[in-house]
Amino acid sequence: MTGLVGMIILVGMGEHMAERFLPLYLQQLAQASTAVLAIGLLAGMDDLLSALYSFPGGYLSDRLGTKRALLFFNALSMIGYLCVIFIHSWWAVLLGAAFFISWSAISLPATMDLLAKIVPKDRRTMGVSVLALVRRVPKMLGPVVGGACIAVWGVEQGVRAAFILALLLALAASVLQQVMITDDSKEDKKAEANPLRLWREMPAGLRNLLLSDILIRFCERIPDAFVVIWATRAILHPVSELTFGWLSAIENITAVLVYLPVAYMADRFGKKPFVLITFAFFTCFPLALMHAHSLFPLIAAFVLRGLKEFGEPTRKALIMDLAPEERKAAMFGLYYLVRDVIVAFAAFGGALLWRISPELNLKVAFGFGILGTLWFAWRGSSVSPEKNQ
Repeated sequence: MTGLVGMIILVGMGEHMAERFLPLYLQQLAQASTAVLAIGLLAGMDDLLSALYSFPGGYLSDRLGTKRALLFFNALSMIGYLCVIFIHSWWAVLLGAAFFISWSAISLPATMDLLAKIVPKDRRTMGVSVLALVRRVPKMLGPVVGGACIAVWGVEQGVRAAFILALLLALAASVLQQVMITDDSKEDKKAEANPLRLWREMPAGLRNLLLSDILIRFCERIPDAFVVIWATRAILHPVSELTFGWLSAIENITAVLVYLPVAYMADRFGKKPFVLITFAFFTCFPLALMHAHSLFPLIAAFVLRGLKEFGEPTRKALIMDLAPEERKAAMFGLYYLVRDVIVAFAAFGGALLWRISPELNLKVAFGFGILGTLWFAWRGSSVSPEKNQ
């Protein structure tokens, strides 16, 4: 676990230093009309590749073992970083993104499988929340460092400098995980390579959670890639890139403050109410952002954006509870495969909506959030505390 935590911090720092500012980097490298479509394509790739990589991530975790699978995932990220560092073109960003943009998704099944083994069932929400807290450390620090690089060297050179640092941190993470993570490749696991067969094993409660999650992710992903452009370019009183980095830090600090209290209550009183509140926060963010045209309203909007993580660890723990035993990693991979393949269309559509009007983009996102929240309120299920014990 120490090796896993260290790896998450090191790789996460590189991920959030560099990737968060890629829309600005694409604006520098491409013409205006091409840049908007490239940004939409980048956001769509994030969801689509997260989906396509998540199921192989679960399969490889079962087949190779956690230790070997994580080393392979890190190597993919480093190849992507090298593409952006050495090829100064917008298409190289998209090529490199095919390797590095989905590290979190491809490594998630292995991470959750490891947690499911070592954390008692009635404390899983707390276990996932602690891991989420660790993930928040690079999410808070990474954008600030990336914004500082841009402030010193400009957008183009600053983003490349951030990718060089990301490469060095990924190398350090690979060494750390190989030294500290136990090799479980010799365990007797039955890896399932057929997603259709796994789909038949997915319980009805997990399918309802999946549908509501898809609608909520439409709410999130339609405007997501354009948030940095809204804050630094589109509003009446735009902020600097460095200030946007601090706004991102405020978002993550807010999430950190609610993780552990919510985890304690969800393990004690049931998970559905906390997941439902989380979906409501997701829904409100696009509306709040649409009315934020200066620094202080942006701060309030980003606090709200941090609150959307209110029950995210609870949702992951609920997946763990609902997934069949001996299928935790593979079921995680299948869940994210189905969700993110569908949600990828939201990012592509978000670019088209943005070209029509930024406000239309945010209003459509708000509408999808309402649908997802209402569906989970009606059909969502929870695992009771008694069943967890």
